[in-house]
Amino acid sequence: MADAARPEHWIGFDLGGTKMLAKLFDADFKSVSRERKKTRGADGHEAVTHRVIRTIYGALEDANLEVGQLDGIGIGVPGPVDQRTGLVWEAANLNWNKVPLGDILEKEFSCPVVVSNDVDAGVYGEYRFGAARGSRTTIGIFPGTGIGGGCVYDGQMVTGRGVTCLEIGHVKVDREGRLCGCGARGCLETVASRLAVSAAAAQAAYRGEAPHLLEAAGTDLANIRSGVLADAIEAGDKVIEDIVKRAAHHLGVALSNFVHLLAPDTVVLGGGLVEAMPQLYVNTVLKSARKNVMPCYVDSFQVAAAALGDDAAVIGAAAWARQVVRDRDHK
Repeated sequence: MADAARPEHWIGFDLGGTKMLAKLFDADFKSVSRERKKTRGADGHEAVTHRVIRTIYGALEDANLEVGQLDGIGIGVPGPVDQRTGLVWEAANLNWNKVPLGDILEKEFSCPVVVSNDVDAGVYGEYRFGAARGSRTTIGIFPGTGIGGGCVYDGQMVTGRGVTCLEIGHVKVDREGRLCGCGARGCLETVASRLAVSAAAAQAAYRGEAPHLLEAAGTDLANIRSGVLADAIEAGDKVIEDIVKRAAHHLGVALSNFVHLLAPDTVVLGGGLVEAMPQLYVNTVLKSARKNVMPCYVDSFQVAAAALGDDAAVIGAAAWARQVVRDRDHK
């Protein structure tokens, strides 16, 4: 718990993506310093956690602070975690399995550490400071290589007892559909992820139906990024627009089920596809969701593009850590 006689300092950390980002925040969650390092290139959990530790020290050094002046650390990890213990069950992109990240960082920095899923942290960031500020209940959906999801319900991050939840990307939309990376068939990710969109776009380019995309990126999935897709649509590749709309429609259908379950005020959409074409994507998802909900829910929610970008997970992780620490102290 922060000492009333000195300023508070909280670290927010995002371990998702190819780079790790640490930010030091004051009590008002204004950024004091930041430190970024590459995630890739450090093999094994020991090498990655060592880089995490060095990144946090770098943020403290930039602010001329000692470890003892740190009130807590919130870290978002790309995978299911146990928030109670700080255990990372698995993080496929990091080749992690049952890594006690919370314990490792608490021993190093002698302060409370709260480990969250990175999407949960991002949704909490948008709830507190971004596109969903002022909402009672928020659902966040982030289509990328997969599809991440999270929910904040009446100020609390929704999780299971010993593992994070809201795996929206693995909601079934077609029982006989394509094989998903999780091993099941017909998951939402197989039809609505950025990877699924890029694969369909590559096929269209190969068939000669998307000449602008073919000229700009060829048919290599590694080159067909969200911005390239947006440029192809702008240049007149109607088939690419149809592919994106179809994916967004599927996501809207899945979202309608969560509207019935949780009645959110705000649904936040993030990720590269949304950033590259916010109006097209958001409007299609909203239209699809409204078409598939009961009449009493049609006007009960809004769909908005995420507002915080790369900062959502770091500020969300830090703010959630402070809330968890304060709740523990008040019990």
